[in-house]
Amino acid sequence: MEKSDCLYTSYLNILKEELVPAMGCTEPICLAYAAAKARKVLGTMPKRVVIVASGNIIKNVKSVIVPNTGGLKGLKASVAAGIVAGNPDNVLEVIADVKPEQKQEIARFLETTLITVEPLDCVARLDITVRLYDGDHSSSVRIAGHHTNVVSIEKDGKSLFKCECSDTNANMTDRECLKMEKIYDFATTADLADLRPVIERQMTCNKAIAMEGLKSKWGANIGSTLLRFNNDVRQKAKAWAAAGSDARMSGCEMPVIINSGSGNQGMTVCLPVLAYAEEFGIDEERTIRAVTLSNLIAIHQKTGIGRLSAYCGAVSAGCAAGCGIAYLMGEGLDIIAHTLENALGMAAGIVCDGAKPSCAGKIALSVEAGILGYEMSKHGDNLLGGDGIIGCNAEETIDHIGRLGRNGMRETDVEILKIMVE
Repeated sequence: MEKSDCLYTSYLNILKEELVPAMGCTEPICLAYAAAKARKVLGTMPKRVVIVASGNIIKNVKSVIVPNTGGLKGLKASVAAGIVAGNPDNVLEVIADVKPEQKQEIARFLETTLITVEPLDCVARLDITVRLYDGDHSSSVRIAGHHTNVVSIEKDGKSLFKCECSDTNANMTDRECLKMEKIYDFATTADLADLRPVIERQMTCNKAIAMEGLKSKWGANIGSTLLRFNNDVRQKAKAWAAAGSDARMSGCEMPVIINSGSGNQGMTVCLPVLAYAEEFGIDEERTIRAVTLSNLIAIHQKTGIGRLSAYCGAVSAGCAAGCGIAYLMGEGLDIIAHTLENALGMAAGIVCDGAKPSCAGKIALSVEAGILGYEMSKHGDNLLGGDGIIGCNAEETIDHIGRLGRNGMRETDVEILKIMVE
């Protein structure tokens, strides 16, 4: 793909927009970001707080530890952290610089401040509003569509900022340009100098938290449990990705480079490819190109599904990682495309029941599907078009998965949320 091709610029911009740093699970951090912005607008410490949130936000915040809070969980803790100690200029690293004494202030704020949660009458959308009150003064910030898309800011009932762009990819490069053939072309021919600053940061950052996840006890220790069986490359690929999630879901205060608004997905598209690159001594250039391909294939799948869904995002990322491994090992587009179809045909039924330690297990299962899909493809043992949700090619299969996650699982999402909050 030539640099002059408009797709070249679009694909590079998509990577830059999606592969950004975040500390902690992105849904609680999104709440903390909105709260920190609202606190800055208000100018004083609020005496009352109202959180308005869509179902998937409630689902994804309920059970995950908010970093830099001393082990607190939930919507109220996320917002309290943003109000007391957040720096909105740091966006998804809004609570990265919390001082030790501020952790105690966050706990006191939770004890002494009335905080109420109002569920929005929707499940799938990413939509939150944080309203702060201090006497006669108030402020509010609403984020919708994606985790940093501020669509309105108000003070004392007056609008300071308003934007109607609340779609999933609002204010971002159009993802509809993503196609398997073009992704492969871009990953193969893009100037390494353009890819390196974006991809190397992801590789370095995400491997660091994975190693922490293996070294220390985090969550259910799924990553280290996997390595108790054996330490071959297949197991290592699953363990690295799972260990990063072990740490991240349990409040580890290390940043992650995300994909499609998710740190778990950002780790899953990247770490299995790095495990294979290390095992087989693959050079840096090939590794960067393989991780590029994996990232873009995951984003391609998530475009049709949406940021938040009952469809587990680890599946999109794990199946994309299988494609990245295939590319790393020198395979062409045909085998990579069949890898994705095979993997999706096996793993597409995993549901998302919020962010929590078991995400690491779902990541391991999805990476296993990606690797198995590749092993099948390279030997010509592929699932066939018409087998279940498999289409006549990878693009049609991705479209089917989008419909399944976006439309077919709406009621599943509602039922999961009911189970979680009852």
